[in-house]
Amino acid sequence: MRFPVSHTLRAHLLVGALLLGGATSPAHASAQDDPLGDWVGTLVTDKGACPDQKPSILQVRSERLFFAPGTGTLVLRGVPDKDHKRFHAQLLLKDMKDRPLPMVFEGHPDGDTIVGVYGTPNCRAHIVLTRPQGSAWKNFMGDQ
Repeated sequence: MRFPVSHTLRAHLLVGALLLGGATSPAHASAQDDPLGDWVGTLVTDKGACPDQKPSILQVRSERLFFAPGTGTLVLRGVPDKDHKRFHAQLLLKDMKDRPLPMVFEGHPDGDTIVGVYGTPNCRAHIVLTRPQGSAWKNFMGDQ
């Protein structure tokens, strides 16, 4: 018997995959030289109400990228520029009055980090993302 999977459950599964299952680049590679991989950081609210209580996740792949603000259920999607030096991801929803509700992430490599801004009509925040430390998820997944 097959059970339908809700959109919320799919989003939680994607965030779990972002946290646990993405490929990472070597820890010594700078973001300038090799921005591909997984990045984590916490939003710092500049204005409004932002999801700044939990870490955010950025996944940069050769032809796509994903940003999950505050490890919530929403995932912004985008395509890196050809040099992987500018990152843009967005998600467009509608509010309860059927007006557009854009969510945007803009970032770029800065030394060993990726810095960026996240914004919605009710939030503006900045973020510094670093590569995740440790290998607990690799041990959990049986990948050593």
